[in-house]
Amino acid sequence: EVDLEERLHELDLRSDSDIPDVPPPTDSTPEILKRALSGLSARWKNWWIRGILSLAMISGFFLIIYLGSFMLMLLVLSIQVKCYHEIITIGYRVYHSYDLPWFRSLSWYFLLCVNYFFYGETVADYFATFVQRREQLQFLIRYHRFISFALYLTGFCMFVLSLVKKHYRLQFYMFAWTHVTLLITVTQSHLVIQNLFEGMIWFLVPISSVICNDITAYIFGFFFGRTPLIKLSPKKTWEGFIGGFFSTVIFGFIFSYFLAQHQYFVCPVEYNSETNRFVTECEPSELFQMRKYSVPPLLQAVLGWETVNMYPFQMHSFALSTFASLIGPFGGFFASGFKRAFKIKDFADTIPGHGGIMDRFDCQYLMATFVHVYITSFIRGPNPSKLLKQLLILQPEQQLSVYKTLKSHLVEKGILQPSLRG
Repeated sequence: EVDLEERLHELDLRSDSDIPDVPPPTDSTPEILKRALSGLSARWKNWWIRGILSLAMISGFFLIIYLGSFMLMLLVLSIQVKCYHEIITIGYRVYHSYDLPWFRSLSWYFLLCVNYFFYGETVADYFATFVQRREQLQFLIRYHRFISFALYLTGFCMFVLSLVKKHYRLQFYMFAWTHVTLLITVTQSHLVIQNLFEGMIWFLVPISSVICNDITAYIFGFFFGRTPLIKLSPKKTWEGFIGGFFSTVIFGFIFSYFLAQHQYFVCPVEYNSETNRFVTECEPSELFQMRKYSVPPLLQAVLGWETVNMYPFQMHSFALSTFASLIGPFGGFFASGFKRAFKIKDFADTIPGHGGIMDRFDCQYLMATFVHVYITSFIRGPNPSKLLKQLLILQPEQQLSVYKTLKSHLVEKGILQPSLRG
């Protein structure tokens, strides 16, 4: 026991006070805004800067939605890379004095490896027809996981070769830092794109709900906030948290009603190999067909309605909005704790009044995972179209074997006559 205590005492455990101060981010507010708001107090100046930049970002987001699914995928990829850069840069700044060899190069190399793996999986799942027509892509898809593992293994060996005496522990800190960052950014952004392929509405409603909750919680907290919510974020209040919840649920319900009326938003995103374009054309599923529901007796007396017409998806939007407003903020609290641990106010100074990209999307990644789990658990059923694409990739002999097996099964079920030839 004495030896164990001595060994633990010798470990280089860094306390919060040992962490070097990170230079504060510079003020990136445009000069025109500084001059226009120069007469206001710091509190109201920050209010106007955040408001103006929020409207600008929302307008840009709507423009990208108009440009289509492919542009949304590029947006997700760009945000992923920027968030990764911001988190890795914090690690580099905090431990910059050690001048670790290959740290930044290996960090970006691992990012490329993990993206290659995940996006390769997406190509294999959703672009099977396109891949089938190109022999060189067939080789890459067939051995995709082996190639991905080989690329990662190369980075792993490079890391081992880069180990330097007296800095072993710190280098393994950074190795873990990189992989946790990859888990937070790359895997979650991959789930966002998976949600997008299920239909743009599964992308827009969750993201918009988080944005709505962030804005309304800030507004309610700014004007009515009195009771602190959590020590990690002193500016968060119960008034803002509760006001944000009700506002988000109402917004999600109304926004879902608008989106559910349009094929462009509700149809799964598919790639048309003949036109080389993403298409969103289909017969809307039952989720997006108007139905009549009976109003609970308690609400009948209040509303005066016995029945109400609505889309089934609006019921699901209630679950999405509730998660966005009750659980989603914990992603922000987690980020606040992370920033406090490293003595920084924001992840970066990319957006004036808001901080870095990661400061705006800390709750979105948690939301993406929930939506993906929700779809796979409660929504998604067998997909004949996707299965057919996978069958078309098989060799003719394999396709014939599948056909015979399916035929025998249908004959046993009595769906086909035994005399059917084929």
